[in-house]
Amino acid sequence: MPKWGYSIINEMLNPEKTAKASGRELKVSHKAAREVAKAIKGMDLAQAKDFLRDVVAMKKPVPYTRFTKKLGHKGGMQKRFVGRYPVKTADQILHVLQAAQANAENKGLDVDRLRIMHSAAYPGMKLKRYTPRAHGRASPKYDTMTHVEIVLEEKPSAGEQ
Repeated sequence: MPKWGYSIINEMLNPEKTAKASGRELKVSHKAAREVAKAIKGMDLAQAKDFLRDVVAMKKPVPYTRFTKKLGHKGGMQKRFVGRYPVKTADQILHVLQAAQANAENKGLDVDRLRIMHSAAYPGMKLKRYTPRAHGRASPKYDTMTHVEIVLEEKPSAGEQ
């Protein structure tokens, strides 16, 4: 059995109104995954899925807040002007988001009222490989895997407030 958990505290979650999903050891950039997770946090489920599909189709860029030294400006962004189109990362996070939606449907939550209350991405295990060099030597090459977590919360309806 795995020994991992979620980075969100369980006391903050109402188990009857939330659904969780995680993608562990994904072969995507942890830097891009962090920016995509930050971009979709707080969005409604349908809005986040549309946004991720637009990123995969390279119609909307993801705003970057870190590692922006030589990044180009992209049009159509509100607060940030630098960004990229992390297609592979957006596709993998879309799969995790669909898994969270399936978990919510299984719990009996209303899919139209779901919003992303928590999304996080952080580096996972490192794969060490070697690339050959001149004169029979070799240099190590590290690939960092990524963990992605998404928690969906059902918003209260107008009559419940």
